[in-house]
Amino acid sequence: MSQTVFLINGPNLNLLGQREPEVYGSDTLEDVTVRCDRLARTGGLDLKAMQSNHEGDLIDMIHRARDEAAAIIINPGAFTHTSVAILDALNAYDGLVFEVHISNVHKRESFRHHSYVSARADGVLAGFGVEGYELALRRIISLLG
Repeated sequence: MSQTVFLINGPNLNLLGQREPEVYGSDTLEDVTVRCDRLARTGGLDLKAMQSNHEGDLIDMIHRARDEAAAIIINPGAFTHTSVAILDALNAYDGLVFEVHISNVHKRESFRHHSYVSARADGVLAGFGVEGYELALRRIISLLG
């Protein structure tokens, strides 16, 4: 049985490819998911991709990961900067956690410079565009391999 990686995306990432393409690019969330699924399979992993605009749904996904996933790749969107609840859920999870941001949040508004999620993350990728998801997944494949 292969190990599972949860790919969790937060608010507004369902609009990837449409919303602010000058910041986030033209790839859709489906494009990202297809590439990550292909990469996961080559690394002997299963990928479960999910997205929600609701904080409680993201917390429920993280709770599910406790029983179902060896690793989480999470782009919490704006909840990165506001959600202690997501941090608490991640702290209750024992697997690998990688935080991904498409843009370089440190070159943007100052309120985006702080991440609650980073306090739990095993790695943080910011500013690599959507390729950051694949880079996180490559690291997970390396660590779980």
